[in-house]
Amino acid sequence: MSGSEPEDNGHRPGDANLQAAQDSMLDGLGQLSGYFGFSKVMGQLYGALLLSAEPLSLDDLMELLDISKASVSMNLHTLEHLGMVRQVWVRGRGGRRKYYEAETDFWQIISNILSGRELRDVERALHVMDDNLERLSGALPQMDEEDRRLAELYIERFQQMQGLFRLAQLIITTVLAQAQNVDLTTLAKLGSND
Repeated sequence: MSGSEPEDNGHRPGDANLQAAQDSMLDGLGQLSGYFGFSKVMGQLYGALLLSAEPLSLDDLMELLDISKASVSMNLHTLEHLGMVRQVWVRGRGGRRKYYEAETDFWQIISNILSGRELRDVERALHVMDDNLERLSGALPQMDEEDRRLAELYIERFQQMQGLFRLAQLIITTVLAQAQNVDLTTLAKLGSND
């Protein structure tokens, strides 16, 4: 390193207010990540990268969050796959270290997650329900009266669930289609008291 630029290697801020804000954000993103079915560490890693002025290495993140290198590596790989972080080259920091930075286009992140995991899960559930409806409808004529009544109840409930999942599919695809047109900065100002 040339010494002309300060190195932000993931160390904690000196100011108590900055430290409190960082800790609160990392904790909050960890909890939010868990709410959506991801690991708490993933949320904290994303938060650490988001709040860093410079890309961070695995060692920086390990030190900052006090977690194992294996955990950092595994969770960063998942974050990369989701499009939430990316590996970057850092000039002047040679060697074999990998550096990462956070994706800050939040709509891109939401689009990646919704179009990937969420939409795929909804489509998978619809496929399972379609298969079961077809199976039960085809088997109805061979069933005795008691089984037929139960099968008709199943068919009714599956159709109700299909309606709910098709609504979820419509909502996800609508959000994805409109995502590019939303200015998050303008939305943030709408909620402020300034």
